[in-house]
Amino acid sequence: MEPEISKRVIKEANLIIESGKTLRDLASELKIGKSTIHKDMQIRLKNIDKHLYQEVQEIFKEHIRIRHLRGGESTKKKYQKNKIN
Repeated sequence: MEPEISKRVIKEANLIIESGKTLRDLASELKIGKSTIHKDMQIRLKNIDKHLYQEVQEIFKEHIRIRHLRGGESTKKKYQKNKIN
């Protein structure tokens, strides 16, 4: 693996661990595709640093556990916004 890719993967992992951001949030911030970050975190990171990989996976498990709540909040805000207009 190229050194610049390894550096990018580690940078992404550290950002996720520090901020708890979702893949979509991180992709928007870094202007990288969501599928690229997903591949970085699921495949490449495992080969680079297993400990970092496990930390990121724990955060992703939490995101999956609460995603129905986040989706419900988004829908609620959407309809409240439309109600005002």
